Amino acid sequence: MSLGIEYRHLTEAYERISPHIHKTPIYTSSYIDELVEKKVYFKGEHLQKTGSFKARGALNAVLSLKEKNPENSGVVTHSSGNHGQALAWAARYAGMKCTVVVPSNAPAVKVAAIKDYGADLVFCEPNPTSRQETCAKISAEKNQTIIPPYDHQDVIAGQGSIGIELMEQVPDLEAILVPISGGGMTSGICIAAKAVKPDIKIFACEPKGKDLEYSLKAGKPMWPDPPKFVDTIADGLRVQRLGTLTFPVVLELVEKEVFTTSDDDIIKAMKLVYQRMKQVIEPSSGVGVAALLSDKMKILTPDMKKVGVILCGGNTDIEHLPWMK
Repeated sequence: MSLGIEYRHLTEAYERISPHIHKTPIYTSSYIDELVEKKVYFKGEHLQKTGSFKARGALNAVLSLKEKNPENSGVVTHSSGNHGQALAWAARYAGMKCTVVVPSNAPAVKVAAIKDYGADLVFCEPNPTSRQETCAKISAEKNQTIIPPYDHQDVIAGQGSIGIELMEQVPDLEAILVPISGGGMTSGICIAAKAVKPDIKIFACEPKGKDLEYSLKAGKPMWPDPPKFVDTIADGLRVQRLGTLTFPVVLELVEKEVFTTSDDDIIKAMKLVYQRMKQVIEPSSGVGVAALLSDKMKILTPDMKKVGVILCGGNTDIEHLPWMK
């Protein structure tokens, strides 16, 4: 099966963006290693520019667009927060105008950051259809190029740079746990990691209600139409449906068994990272950690000794942490 996105696209993206982003560190915790009886390597994307991995894909898309069309009128996207921040930052870096369509229930801390990076904000109803329709309308009115959060080759290639770095930092990994929303980061990491080590296992980690495993085992999308948002504290992972570009990649390269986590599990995972690793992560990052701590991890990876976990973002509102009532 041809996936349309090749490893060379990822290496080209990494060459394009690497002078402008952080090569994020790997963290370990002897306490967590003992807890799960494995050596765990946490990839610190919560320390990336704009506070999440999204900076990689957004910057690659913007710089690639500028190379192809230096006179473009700017970019527009829809986002619950992290991609919006990343695109606003990338556009400002490249000297472009940027508009971000934001759902009315987006976290205030992420909305404020988008404004601080200089983007124009447009609010919409908190559902996938409203986001996409509003984005398309603005694109037509302002002649701005749509850079979607995940279903875009340049975005996927940029996110794949995470996998390139991770496999250089820990080449003998046996598995990687990746929080999944629309599938851009997961797709990119799969392509990168399996190009280096074909037998490595990539596990998708989702909040309860996404139900990705049904689609992977059926071999086709099984989500409701129109799509809905998942009710979860992991606001970066509320998109239920994967993209037309990302689903085939995930279907072919990701394990069919998916780690599903509850909000309570996410909170416990976040607290563990805060207390033991002294790292501030957002709930979406907590999904991957919660998967690591689950009983299902013991069942699916009994003989694996070296596991990677992507800490995908750190944009959490410290005034309204999810365990505060």
